[in-house]
Amino acid sequence: MTTRRLELTLHKPWFALYWGLRPTVVIAGRGHPAQWGTGTWQVRADGETVLSVYLFNRAWRFGRAQLTVGPTEPLAVSYSGPMLAIGPGSLHLD
Repeated sequence: MTTRRLELTLHKPWFALYWGLRPTVVIAGRGHPAQWGTGTWQVRADGETVLSVYLFNRAWRFGRAQLTVGPTEPLAVSYSGPMLAIGPGSLHLD
C-alpha cells in the first residue's frame, strides 16, 4: 500500500467556551488524539480516505465534521471547532 502525507490544520476559535479539550482525528475509522495547530497525517495514496474530527468533554462528543479526500485532491485540510460545546465543526479542503 502506498501512502502520502495530509496536512491538517486544527483551528480553535479565539473565544471558545471549552478549555483544555483537544481534538480527536479519525482517519479510516481509527482515532488519533491530536493538538490544536498544524500537523501531518499518513493516508492512503491509492484511494479515498474518510477523515473526521471531533471534540469530547467526558460527557458527549461535539464539533464533529467529516470529509472524504480523494487521491487527486489537494493535501491540505482545515478544521474549525465550534464556539460552544454543542454543534458541528467545519472541515474543508484548502
